[in-house]
Amino acid sequence: MVVMILENVPTSVRGELTRWLIEPYPGVFVGHVTAMVRDRLWERTIKKLKDGGMVQIWSTNNEQRFQMRATGVTRREVVDYEGLQLIRIPN
Repeated sequence: MVVMILENVPTSVRGELTRWLIEPYPGVFVGHVTAMVRDRLWERTIKKLKDGGMVQIWSTNNEQRFQMRATGVTRREVVDYEGLQLIRIPN
């Protein structure tokens, strides 16, 4: 499973992601795609972000059972704390 959360991105980016994922809430996309498709969606979305930001979360086989990455300007930050990925809300 993959979840992509977009903030302040062009409408065209959201439209493109709906080809692969569903959008249950504005800016939140969920689906089940291969790792290759997940990485390509990440790369294509980065190219079109402009002043926006994105967080991507996907299922994997680790202690937390998921992995995260973020790029651009978001209200949350992904931080690594002794091997665990956590979310920090900047001041």
